[in-house]
Amino acid sequence: MTTWNPWREIEALRRELFRATGSPGSRIPRASSVAFLPGRAARAYPLTNVSEDGDTIYVQALAPGLDPDKLELTVLGTTLTISGEKPKTEGITADAYHRTERSAGRFVRSIELPTQVEADNVTARYVNGLLHIRLPRAAAARPRQVSVSVG
Repeated sequence: MTTWNPWREIEALRRELFRATGSPGSRIPRASSVAFLPGRAARAYPLTNVSEDGDTIYVQALAPGLDPDKLELTVLGTTLTISGEKPKTEGITADAYHRTERSAGRFVRSIELPTQVEADNVTARYVNGLLHIRLPRAAAARPRQVSVSVG
């Protein structure tokens, strides 16, 4: 008797959808391809918070141990893509690992934004392992006050 594995079922469904559409670029990622961090469930990296006010969308990405010069941000339409590489821990040579929870390697995370942004005015700063991204809304996507005339 085998135990039920939901990820195996999701992967089988993804393969079926791929066969039906014939499109490897479909927006259905492999369950194993999004698992950068260890654990039973696939988790995206870096972990993010997305918030907004009337004029700006803010993204905070938790990404400690990265070289900020190797981070790449891309905005295309309403999609923000964060990519880079998390280096392996240097100075440790071991014959065997008993636990490795701090993964390393290349990562790519795409986040669908709630609206269009001004890609030329996006700013980002990396402070103490937290990537702060500020994305101003496009002028056409900002809320406008419309006055109502009488008569």
